[in-house]
Amino acid sequence: MLGILLLLFILIPTAELALLLFLAGATDPLFTLALVVVTGVIGSMLARNQGFATYRRIQSEFAQGRMPTDSLFDAILISLAGVLLITPGILTDLTGFALLIPFLRKPIKIWLIEWGKKHFQLTTSATVDGFTTTSSPSQAPETEILDSYVVEAPKDD
Repeated sequence: MLGILLLLFILIPTAELALLLFLAGATDPLFTLALVVVTGVIGSMLARNQGFATYRRIQSEFAQGRMPTDSLFDAILISLAGVLLITPGILTDLTGFALLIPFLRKPIKIWLIEWGKKHFQLTTSATVDGFTTTSSPSQAPETEILDSYVVEAPKDD
């Protein structure tokens, strides 16, 4: 976990700064500043438009009685793209634009789902009579449906 935090908070901003300084030296500092501002504005507009389209798709799927899992995952990735695009930098902008392009987002989504399946295990928990049981899908007991009803006792007046 420390390695991931080191990568996120030290190495990526350092690489972004180095790329921006290199670009400013190779072209013009005003061009570099304009590039950062323009990609931020265009990226936020694209993320907003795709976000609204995805929101409408989620509402439509709910209205049809379907669970919008794919659309919800798209919404998360589009939100992440928006955050990356308003963050100044070349690498974050490239990653953000990649998440906004649907045919590039699909393999990223598939990779993230496979990574999640490999690194996380679904567990379920139930509390019955004060006792909590936890099981994973591979250990799930066979279920049995019991038929029951409630009988009210007569009230004493």
